[in-house]
Amino acid sequence: MQKKLNKKIIATLLLMAFAGISQAKDLQKVTGLKMPESVVQAKDGTIYISEINGFDKDGDGQISKLDRDGKLTVFATGMDDPKGLAIIGDKLYVADKTRILEVSKDGTWKEYTSAAAFASKPKFLNDLEADHAGNLYVSDSGDLKSGGQIYKISKGGSATLVADSKNSNVLAPNGLLSDGPKQLLEVDFESGTLYRINLANGKFTKLAEGFGGADGLVKTKTGKIFISDWKTGKIYKAVNGKAVLVKEGYQSAADIALTNDGKTLMVPDMKAGELDFIPAK
Repeated sequence: MQKKLNKKIIATLLLMAFAGISQAKDLQKVTGLKMPESVVQAKDGTIYISEINGFDKDGDGQISKLDRDGKLTVFATGMDDPKGLAIIGDKLYVADKTRILEVSKDGTWKEYTSAAAFASKPKFLNDLEADHAGNLYVSDSGDLKSGGQIYKISKGGSATLVADSKNSNVLAPNGLLSDGPKQLLEVDFESGTLYRINLANGKFTKLAEGFGGADGLVKTKTGKIFISDWKTGKIYKAVNGKAVLVKEGYQSAADIALTNDGKTLMVPDMKAGELDFIPAK
């Protein structure tokens, strides 16, 4: 009986060790990317990465995918400056300069929301976020100092203004995060401030500040909020209204995201051409 138990214990430990090795392999740093800006993980474990390549060079942008075995391949091509990514169902959505694209499972894509659908022509569509109802939210960072806007993209692709620079809190909105019914979290690239937006009345509430060139925004299941600083290459955590340094040393930490299990931060380092993975703790 004891021998059988020992064998079961050994087998369990071996399986656990193998699983740990597999996970580590899947989460090794990715190099050689072409200006990676955003990242998202699908339910099947596939990681999608937007690559701008040359800024304002239309047609050279792409989406790459990293499978569970760590193999990197090009998934979709011919985009302009692809940035924010979001997944709804089996479709991948991309904020591509002045429009929103819908990408199918085979990598083919179509325009979901054109530039003409917005109240005023976007200058710099940036982050993209999906809510549980299947709507999208997209930030337009303007000239990265002023003139920003935030839009809701309803099913079907129609765009409705949430806020623009008539509100003094809106300078260069960047990272967005759906935070329950009728609430949206947002960080501003110019002011480095984290806000909660009440979508019912448009009210902005300041939650924290000090995030420099705030870019990506995530929130763990335990309520920890992480924000990337593109300008200084740092990752912060919001604690009691202030920015607490988590990691530094990136060239330009862009639109961060969480892995499906919520335990790991995926960090695109745009200028370095890399995708890094660090613990979300």
